[in-house]
Amino acid sequence: MPADSNTAFVTGSAGFLGTALCKRLLREPGVNVIAASRSQAIGSRAESLHFDLCDAQRGSALPAVLEKADVVIHCAARVHVMADDAADPLTAFRAVNTVATLEFARAAAQAGVRRFIFLSSIKVNGESTLAGQPFTAHDLCAPTDPYALSKWEAEQGLRALSRETGMEVVIIRPPLVYGPGVKANFRSLLTWIERGAFFPLGSLDNRRSLVGLDNLVDLIITCMDHPAAANQTFLVSDNEDLSTPGLIGRLSRAMGKNSRLFPFPVSVLRKAADWAGRGSVASRLCDSLQLDIRHTMDTLGWRPPVSVEEGIQKTVDDFMARRFGGEGIAPTGIDVRPEERASRRGAAPTGRDLRASQEKLRGGGEMPTGCAAPTGAGSGVSNVGGGKKIRGEDSAPTGSAPIGTAPTGAGSAVSNGGGGKKLRGEDSAPTGAAPTGCSRETSGDA
Repeated sequence: MPADSNTAFVTGSAGFLGTALCKRLLREPGVNVIAASRSQAIGSRAESLHFDLCDAQRGSALPAVLEKADVVIHCAARVHVMADDAADPLTAFRAVNTVATLEFARAAAQAGVRRFIFLSSIKVNGESTLAGQPFTAHDLCAPTDPYALSKWEAEQGLRALSRETGMEVVIIRPPLVYGPGVKANFRSLLTWIERGAFFPLGSLDNRRSLVGLDNLVDLIITCMDHPAAANQTFLVSDNEDLSTPGLIGRLSRAMGKNSRLFPFPVSVLRKAADWAGRGSVASRLCDSLQLDIRHTMDTLGWRPPVSVEEGIQKTVDDFMARRFGGEGIAPTGIDVRPEERASRRGAAPTGRDLRASQEKLRGGGEMPTGCAAPTGAGSGVSNVGGGKKIRGEDSAPTGSAPIGTAPTGAGSAVSNGGGGKKLRGEDSAPTGAAPTGCSRETSGDA
């Protein structure tokens, strides 16, 4: 629990993680929040600051604001995307995630900030693990794409800055994060499950670590003041790994649907993906990526407070509420009680509501008023398999879900041109100057 009169400066405060973190911090007694973002304010109690990590003019007003902060939680970043259209992705990632981040961290140290918490990525460790050999915080690092490399270089720079200035640095490497409001591939997977898609993934027997939004936020807040967190690197997960079919099964059950998985030879699946130019996607579907978080739990006396079952149910309930025109479910312990949601005008059905409705239909009852059937028509979504726009009047797809919809990896695998060389944790960062200019799409606000 943060100490009294602790001020947290949160970058990327309008993003998926930043929004949930700020809402949770605003509920903590004695915590002041400076919500730094390119977007709107988070709440009336938060001091808002328009903040663009790549704005060359940010230095003029930034020091005075940073002087108020005890802790900086740096969530803003140029995030990985499946199809990066940058002419030189590594240069673009370095400009934001390495150069601009280190400039900002130095400004924080000069302003007297006590602790700098950096949200990195498990991709710094690598893209996959062997059976029974999960990543640990002390492993040799092996980033393989521009995003991971830029995060690894930032970690090295922050450690050097800490030794130089005395500012404490905490590095957190999460895997894929899910929770209310999740977007990108995880949301696409939810959409395909809700539409009744079939998945040729029943033969997979991999294991992947995920982390629920509530659990990640809880760890970040623990690291704000815990004395043992200073200058440490922590891996984080739900401490319960799932196979790809297991994840689809749990999401389906939370949605009140049967999981439509069927066995298919994994070798054929990989070859088909390679032929289609989706080999990296197949790797994220089929490979294992496990994290050993014992160092995190032992050092901090921390345990993930939210179970996988509860985190998945909250994610599905939020997805269903938004899909049927509701308000969504607030993350990080701010969830509205079910009876309060039901009392709202036009409240959308949750996964539990739909499951109960389906059971009633099977028993000969009628669908409750205002509860649309979950299969068949739905709001327009992009069919990533063929590019066709599926509109509300179209029927749900009956074929297999396209390979590109699974969320179980963290970013696209892009070669850094370094021949896959292992990078040691304390080695100097690769040379190659980053440009002074930055892309406008590089905040963690998306």
